Amino acid sequence: MIVDSALYVDGVRRPGRFDTADTATLGRENCFSWTGLFEPTEDEFDGIRRHIDLHDLVVEDALHAHQRPKLELYGDSLFLVLRTAKYLDREEEVVFGEIQVFVTPRAVLHVRHNTPAELIEVRAHLESQPERMRCGPGAVLHAIVDRVVDGYEPVVDGLEHDVREVERQVFSPQAGRNPVERVYGLMRTLLTVQDALTPLVNPLYDLSTREYPALHPALREYFRDAHDHLVIVVQRVTTLHDLLTSILAANLTRVSIRQNEDMRKISAWVAIAAVPTMIAGVYGMNFEHMPELRSPWGYPIILTLMFAACLALYRKFKSSGWL
Repeated sequence: MIVDSALYVDGVRRPGRFDTADTATLGRENCFSWTGLFEPTEDEFDGIRRHIDLHDLVVEDALHAHQRPKLELYGDSLFLVLRTAKYLDREEEVVFGEIQVFVTPRAVLHVRHNTPAELIEVRAHLESQPERMRCGPGAVLHAIVDRVVDGYEPVVDGLEHDVREVERQVFSPQAGRNPVERVYGLMRTLLTVQDALTPLVNPLYDLSTREYPALHPALREYFRDAHDHLVIVVQRVTTLHDLLTSILAANLTRVSIRQNEDMRKISAWVAIAAVPTMIAGVYGMNFEHMPELRSPWGYPIILTLMFAACLALYRKFKSSGWL
């Protein structure tokens, strides 16, 4: 579906929609077209190819999503793949979308897959800045990149909040449900975010340092800013993953210590119970000659002995930290 298509002359949008069949207009100086599509069909792409010379590989990538972030050069044209991200706090998962941008010196084409229509806001913001639009199609590419990279920060903020929550849960003095399943889930989510963000670092670095025919030289500093922002986000994701690894190790250590403490308590109570059990077992043998049984003080003395022995063992285990 074609969401919008416009022609810009000297940084100002011409009224109405741009007819993609009008190839003669694009031959004028200081003008370029910007077309946005959402999950297009092959027929819609055939119509776009009438005014943008798309490589067959680009067409194949645009029709079939699930590409890794990458930057490819076809003659004087650029093809950039971006991954959008949205964090679902309740499920603690990240939903990814995809934006593919094809840039020539005279045209910009972006294709969205499974991602919100936030580029409408990008278009409106750029159209209010004719001086930026005079930089040509590269200004559109930077605006899209900047919006996608800015969208990563709320995702990392949500992940960081949940990681800190797990950290407090692990080190809480109150015993509760073991959070190891949640820790593994967050680690898996962070790995998927790393897979989506890390491959984009080098393409943005290339856009900020190398010369491309489709990009105005003044835009390099803008791409450098987006690259720096992305690097910071990637570092935060790596730090969170390392923190979760440490939390998992600490949780396993704490579980082992707790199990050892439980075993010591059980062993201490078994030792205390063994004394009266042993004495009672001896008297349960029904010996015929047990002089102390003939005395009226026999049973009280034996019971007192049992209690004293159990009390002595309890105090001993208590002082040693076993109870």
